[in-house]
Amino acid sequence: MTEPDEKAPRFSTASQPVRTSFDGISPGVARIEATAEHLTTANRAFILFGVLLAAWSYGLDNTLRMTFQPLAVHGLHAHSMLATVTVTRAVVGAAAQPTAAKLSDVFGRIEVLVASIVLYVLGSAIEASANSPATFTVGSAFYQIGFTASVLILEVIVADTTSLRSRLFFSYIPALPFLVNTWVGGELVDDIRATGSWRYGFWIWCIAYPICTLPLLVSLWWVNRKAKKAGTFQMYKTPIQEHGAWPVTKALFWQLDVIGIFLVTCVFGLTLVPLTINAGNTQDWGQAKFLAPLIIGVLCIPAWIRWESIAPHPMVPFYLLKDRAVWGALAIGFFLMFSWACQGDFLLSVLMIAFNQSEKAANRIASLYSFCSTLAGVIIGMVVYRVRRLKPFILFGTMLFLVALGLMIYYRGGVGTHSGVIGAQILLGIAGGFFPYAAQASIQATTTHEHVAVVTGLYLSMYNIGSAVGYAVSGIVNTQALPMQLRARMSKEAADRWFQHPLTELPTFPPGTFERDAAIEAWKYFQRIVCIIGACGCLGLIVFAFCVRNPRLPDTQSLPYDELPQKEQDLDQRESHVLEVYPNCTPVDCR
Repeated sequence: MTEPDEKAPRFSTASQPVRTSFDGISPGVARIEATAEHLTTANRAFILFGVLLAAWSYGLDNTLRMTFQPLAVHGLHAHSMLATVTVTRAVVGAAAQPTAAKLSDVFGRIEVLVASIVLYVLGSAIEASANSPATFTVGSAFYQIGFTASVLILEVIVADTTSLRSRLFFSYIPALPFLVNTWVGGELVDDIRATGSWRYGFWIWCIAYPICTLPLLVSLWWVNRKAKKAGTFQMYKTPIQEHGAWPVTKALFWQLDVIGIFLVTCVFGLTLVPLTINAGNTQDWGQAKFLAPLIIGVLCIPAWIRWESIAPHPMVPFYLLKDRAVWGALAIGFFLMFSWACQGDFLLSVLMIAFNQSEKAANRIASLYSFCSTLAGVIIGMVVYRVRRLKPFILFGTMLFLVALGLMIYYRGGVGTHSGVIGAQILLGIAGGFFPYAAQASIQATTTHEHVAVVTGLYLSMYNIGSAVGYAVSGIVNTQALPMQLRARMSKEAADRWFQHPLTELPTFPPGTFERDAAIEAWKYFQRIVCIIGACGCLGLIVFAFCVRNPRLPDTQSLPYDELPQKEQDLDQRESHVLEVYPNCTPVDCR
């Protein structure tokens, strides 16, 4: 093996796959590395403050949408379509993540951030003005693209400006606002509801979000301006400047893997969304409107796999998936959100119906996970900075997650049991502080700086895919099991009312009345089923937590060996390379 070149740049691409003329080091990444030379401590502080403010805006919006989205679909007379909306958002988000990651590498972080703001505002405006469930779903899709791209680009910006050792701690900057949003969300819900319409809950973010992102945009622009004045950008050209608009458009079509994104969207959209639409009418499953999309979606699976195997730039970089550190972390992202979505999709409705909680109290209880996971995660981030290891925290967190879901199964409804579900949500949040961001930092540690955006996008895509499957499962249980449970306990007319417009019935039937008690038992049954399914998914979490590696985190942006081994390389070669660079490193550290 050749001696390592001490003069090689830190972000070496020597072990990368063969590239086209549009590759090399991606233009967006090259610009980020060039501007990094001009970053001062003050610049980093302003950028991270901008990240915090932008995250506070979309975080508060997301907290309020937990209340306003059910109210919106209820106001549009389609409460049973809540799962359809959430599944659609998750599927769109899964497709948007890798696309946004690749675009940020090609064009730059600022450009993708601006595009995400535009889509965020557009989607919110469509949702606020929607007069039908279909229009609202379309708006939620645009919003989700903007939201997921914003989340991704903020995490990538944090990764651009921090070392691996401090990555976990600083990764929680976008989540810090949840420490406040959990408690102010309920008050804001009441204030907005006082206006008389749920639509204001969406309109306000068309103005607030762009304003809150201005400090981040200005901070990034200022650093770019410094680099440009210093002449650093003279050697860097944008893809359009270098190749022209039409060649870049053609190259982007293949580099973004538009065909692969279309196929994977069809796979999840056509298989999951139809499952959430049928509102308990078992005889409708044989109709073409349900069978056709399901069949097409299933047929798209082998087509997508085949395409990804021959695509020049697959959306899933298979050479990265040969390492258990990558596929283990991706599986953790999937099973985390699957388990959480199963119990959390209808949690607000369960709290208001089965636990007799007010809208404000239900919103706060549903937000406890975000609050506790953020608080615990910040503390864990400081501990990891000292111990420089991730895997022990990932293992403990996944096991604690299963215990919390067990409590959710036990405390699933009934007057006087709300303290149990509060404790379960707190424990679930503490568990969520141990491993989700740690798994993200773990997968970022497996690759070079150039591929940080791609692997982060893949990890967040698995978040959305797991959410989509979890929401679909809870939607199926809601549309199939819940109507039968309601009809078994009350008249068909009353059951239909409680299924279609449950929140409207609450003031009329307090606990102790026949219909409310019957509805409570039906929703308790529903919550038991979805929490058991979520607990089963949590077993996958624990299994794959054992698969991730446990490297010692350095003070550099990426690990010393930089990149995963290629097809012809094995783990022994990888360890030998590390031992050559760091003679005092043990084989355990290498792994």
